[in-house]
Amino acid sequence: MKKALFAVLVFLCIAQFGCTKSIRYTEDEIKDYPLNIQEQIRKGTIDLGMTKDQTRYAWGSPNFITILAPFDGKSREEWLYTEQATMGVMGTKILFFYDGKLLYIK
Repeated sequence: MKKALFAVLVFLCIAQFGCTKSIRYTEDEIKDYPLNIQEQIRKGTIDLGMTKDQTRYAWGSPNFITILAPFDGKSREEWLYTEQATMGVMGTKILFFYDGKLLYIK
């Protein structure tokens, strides 16, 4: 009986906490951004021109970051996000930042 009760409790904990969406930011952290950027962060969407912090608030931390050699004295980074897509196929998004701003999404 105790094993069955324990199994039910474990299942309920996994069901409760395994399906919750992680909070990537607090409202206080994004309050100074323009309203359209705040809304994009809340929706989990990104757009060209966003900063690295704004992008991280919207999408969370990338799976991989590659720091590239500077160009014209400006920093360059490539961020890779991977996700489990339908039928076991892995989806990837590559983001390119130049001088701290999102320049390219692939």
